Amino acid sequence: MATVAPNSMNISKIDKEKGVTDSSKELDAGALFVLQSRGSWIHCGFHLTTSIVGPVIFILPFALASLGWVPGVLMITIAALVTFYAYNLLSVVLEHHEQLGKRQIRFRDMARDILGPGWGNFFVGPLQFSICYGAVIACTLLGGQSLKFIYLLHSSHGAMHLYQFIIIFGAATLFLAQMPSFHSLRHINLFSLILCLAYSACVAAGSIHIGKSKNAPSKDYSINGSQQDQFFSAINAISIISTTYASGIIPEIQATIAPPVKGKMFKGLCICYAVIASTYFSVGVSGYWSFGNQAQPTIVSNFMGDGQPLLPTWFLLLTNLFTLMQVTAISLIYLQPTNEVFEKWFADPKMDQFSTRNVIPRLISRSLSVILATFLAAMLPFLRRHHGVVRSIWMHSSGFHSANGPLQCHFQAIEEGPDVLGELLDSCSINIVGGSRSSSFCQTDSSRRQDL
Repeated sequence: MATVAPNSMNISKIDKEKGVTDSSKELDAGALFVLQSRGSWIHCGFHLTTSIVGPVIFILPFALASLGWVPGVLMITIAALVTFYAYNLLSVVLEHHEQLGKRQIRFRDMARDILGPGWGNFFVGPLQFSICYGAVIACTLLGGQSLKFIYLLHSSHGAMHLYQFIIIFGAATLFLAQMPSFHSLRHINLFSLILCLAYSACVAAGSIHIGKSKNAPSKDYSINGSQQDQFFSAINAISIISTTYASGIIPEIQATIAPPVKGKMFKGLCICYAVIASTYFSVGVSGYWSFGNQAQPTIVSNFMGDGQPLLPTWFLLLTNLFTLMQVTAISLIYLQPTNEVFEKWFADPKMDQFSTRNVIPRLISRSLSVILATFLAAMLPFLRRHHGVVRSIWMHSSGFHSANGPLQCHFQAIEEGPDVLGELLDSCSINIVGGSRSSSFCQTDSSRRQDL
């Protein structure tokens, strides 16, 4: 039985009079099965929050320590405003092209229409694929570290190794990765949103408690180092803050919205940035207020003083448990570009999504994808040149977002004229500077690994 394309639009006579055209066409299996357009703007908000907000925010106090109070808080605010504008602008451009009958549901679709099929298929597509898959590897490593931290709280002299916890986390991801479509993650991503608020509240409360305790560390808000060191630390801090707002799957998230799409992405972004405002500022400000320029690359490291926890064990356990579960959701959402590509290659769009013909290749390809990510994550702690790998991931990430900015400019300029280019340069800058969230995850991973 042929499957009806869920991405197609039912165009009324009134819509046609307004210039709206039908964008329905034969879709590949990846778009048809993984990127099903069945979600609401609320679901979009859940997806956006999971793709942006994560344990990477634990690095914000460290970034503030390199900038100081006023520049640091100002940078977090500016980055939020600029990325909100840039993401909303991108969604408006995608909406506009959908009305013209040229719906673009993936980054490589955008590149194909702008630069040609070669760039879309052999540059932007593989680049996005590698970045999102790199985020999955980083999340798997971070999940294993969270599991081991919980284990050490219970048994401080336990004999289990980090790679064993990474395998356990990978096994859980292997099971959840079989969710058939992006839309099917909506309930998991709602839970992820709640977890973001939960562990952010825990970290903020823990920082304030330590800052007010009798054993509170001395608060020094001066910026350490020479002028040269301060300059490069500030550049690093700006890069860190920028990456915490990065998301490499905006078109894919918008593709999950049921038509008509107009205005729904903006509402979803409002949900996402409401969560961002409540988590980024609470974690960053409370952590920097409590520890000053002694803030570590992950603020959780400051909760251990002279080898002894400064907070109750149950509190640390709860915080890490929330973090562990939310990292699982991040892994799943960044597996979707990989799943979409595999579905396009191996599934038959003319058969039902849950037919044996499509289920077996899906099960095999997704399982192998998670197994490979788990293997690479377990291997990273053994690499002597781990920091070189992190740098290479960062360079790829920066390259991807450097391409993303001009794509946005090009799309809007084609439709509205050359004068708009100057207006859009600011919206592109955050993508050029920001890189990808995978680099920030790796910075957090490296710091947490020292505690284990």
